[in-house]
Amino acid sequence: MAMYWKEITVHWGESDPFGLVYYPRIVAWFNDTEHELFRIIGHPVEQMIKNDRTTFVMGEIHFRFIGPAAYGDRIVTTITLAEIGAHTLHWNCKAKNAVTGAAVSEGRATRVYARINEDGTLSAQPIPVAMLNALRELGDLKHLQTNSGPTRLPAER
Repeated sequence: MAMYWKEITVHWGESDPFGLVYYPRIVAWFNDTEHELFRIIGHPVEQMIKNDRTTFVMGEIHFRFIGPAAYGDRIVTTITLAEIGAHTLHWNCKAKNAVTGAAVSEGRATRVYARINEDGTLSAQPIPVAMLNALRELGDLKHLQTNSGPTRLPAER
């Protein structure tokens, strides 16, 4: 199963004084994590758009806030590929405090691979075989650099 994690720092204004993270920021954390994963496997989103006018668009999202994350906290965002469809990727997403391991957020996101038409509309397209192969190989961690250091969280079971 393909999985990727990224450590981020909570920026000023991403949460209120009580550590309640603003919902759009949670979505952005996971979006940034997914974009980094695509860069690492050789399919950067900006190149998809530029070279063949394709990209992954949001199909459906569901996230819930679990615990606080305050300005300056280090957070580990994890995306795990739950299912691959002909046109879709279904991610399970979790965010945890990098120091304590306390849950911050979790959710699901469905991405649809789409062509950007000349008139600006979108058309679902089959995910290219090379991209599917790279995602499947990711399950073997062939494309990832070694994760190490004090913020490494154990893998989910």
